[in-house]
Amino acid sequence: MIKYVALYKQPADAEAFDKAYFGSHKPLIDKVPGLVRQEIAKVSRTFVPNFLESNEPYLIAELYFESKDAMKTAFASPEWQASGANLTEIGGMELVAMFSAEVVE
Repeated sequence: MIKYVALYKQPADAEAFDKAYFGSHKPLIDKVPGLVRQEIAKVSRTFVPNFLESNEPYLIAELYFESKDAMKTAFASPEWQASGANLTEIGGMELVAMFSAEVVE
């Protein structure tokens, strides 16, 4: 299994970001083919702030796929493309670091 992780830093207007993220972005992600499950979490406390420098984490989105090939297929889908365009529209691309990670347990 592999997961795609999006780590968002604190937005200037958290309420507006949440409204846009959960109102328009997440519904698009819900439609991505091959998505096995997802977890969205709001960061409640940072224990090692020096690692993140001045970028206080706000939200973590983890999208799970069965394999690297399934994730690649998802990335090529119109649904994924629409979610990326939406993230740009809502200002999320300025807030996010994205990476993939193989699940080992």
